[in-house]
Amino acid sequence: MQTVNIHEAKTHLSRLLEAVERGEEIVIARAGQPIATLTVYKPPRRRIAPPGSMEGQGWMADDFNDPIDDDFDVFKDEETSKGNKP
Repeated sequence: MQTVNIHEAKTHLSRLLEAVERGEEIVIARAGQPIATLTVYKPPRRRIAPPGSMEGQGWMADDFNDPIDDDFDVFKDEETSKGNKP
């Protein structure tokens, strides 16, 4: 693991990034005290939740599965008043 000061890191960033691409880790220090680590980027792994893992965590209305035909009665009244057959 290579340690460099901030000024050197700013001056030689391209060279340091090439070293990181080869698998090295670079420690950036201020006055000899490590403050950051320059490492290769690893994208986070996306996890797919297994079926049923969200059980009990959601909310659903108690009448979710009830028929909704009654909710559309207002439209039937408009059709019959225009002379259209439902």
